Amino acid sequence: MAWGTNTGLGKMSKISDQTADVLQTVSDNFIRLETLQEANQKIVDEIAEFELLQDFNINGLVHSSSDGQKFETRFQTINSRYSPKYFGLKKGIVAYTLVANHIPVNAKIIGANEHESHYVFDLLFNNSTKIQPEIHSTDSHGANQVNFALLHLFGYKFAPRFKDIYDTVTKSLYGFKHPSLYPNFQIKPIRKINQKLIIKEWENITRIVLSLANKATTQNIITRKLSSYHRTNQTKQALWEYDNIIRSLYLLEYIDSSLLRQNVHQALNRGENYHQLKRAVSFANFGKLRFKSEYEQNIWNEAARLLTNCILFYNLTILSELLKEKEANKLLEEIGVINQLSPMAWQHINFMGRYEFNKPTEIIDVKEIVKNLKSLSFPRP
Repeated sequence: MAWGTNTGLGKMSKISDQTADVLQTVSDNFIRLETLQEANQKIVDEIAEFELLQDFNINGLVHSSSDGQKFETRFQTINSRYSPKYFGLKKGIVAYTLVANHIPVNAKIIGANEHESHYVFDLLFNNSTKIQPEIHSTDSHGANQVNFALLHLFGYKFAPRFKDIYDTVTKSLYGFKHPSLYPNFQIKPIRKINQKLIIKEWENITRIVLSLANKATTQNIITRKLSSYHRTNQTKQALWEYDNIIRSLYLLEYIDSSLLRQNVHQALNRGENYHQLKRAVSFANFGKLRFKSEYEQNIWNEAARLLTNCILFYNLTILSELLKEKEANKLLEEIGVINQLSPMAWQHINFMGRYEFNKPTEIIDVKEIVKNLKSLSFPRP
């Protein structure tokens, strides 16, 4: 609680029944990044067992999104960087999170100066929970010249949102024929794909893919390595050409399908809702992080994600029991509304006040909560 809420051990000792020495000893001996990550995986796997979670699929698929949330840091750390847009003259970090069906299944701390697109594949591929996305969306910051190719080669569909679709299409649409061979088309490719180059360099592209598959390297390292190559490097150009094929197919589908555009917006909105919940959890010190090292920032990030996952598990438990009550009474209209409710709610959670850790544990009576709720009607908006 002290780490996840950004309260700190010293202040937590003042608002709880534990001394600062006890809290420090427990933190030093038991709070580790590996155990927090394992705890998050266990609770996400338990959340995956809720039947209600299937109703959160978008168009029948697990549609995830990733986006960065900016946090100002009070102390200088190795990954704290300037970002005038978000921090003014101060420094901060970015908590980059993968959200699938409202659940934060993976997360990573990156510098405010780093490009978010360099970590999209790593978050997806290193997600070992039972909630496995099939299609993934980002905003325009999540797209680069290799992400379409990498995610396609590993079985994911990359579906970013583009703000100015006309400008994007006029600069990023490619075809298998020369543009002059599309005389009666309103949308034309800017040039022909170099298929021979892809075929020639396919063995080198395969080596890159195998390195990622075996986790011998990361997308961030691969992207930096490719960026350091000369622009005429053939392997780099071939991977870009392959990416151009997948990107062009997606752009045509994005233009043609209003449903796809709606689904992308819905997935990204879920990520924004998670950011609001995490901001509410890390309420202390006005949301400004006071940790003095990169490791402590990662501890905070995983602890805050654990608290949000606990809240989501609690909410889903109540919604699932409430849904059973409505199904037993065959209230079909209210059942449909409950299936559309988001578990991303925290108005009923009190983050303030005094923490009593020595108080005997009281089991939450979910059935009593549902009993008080089932008298409420849920009219369709």
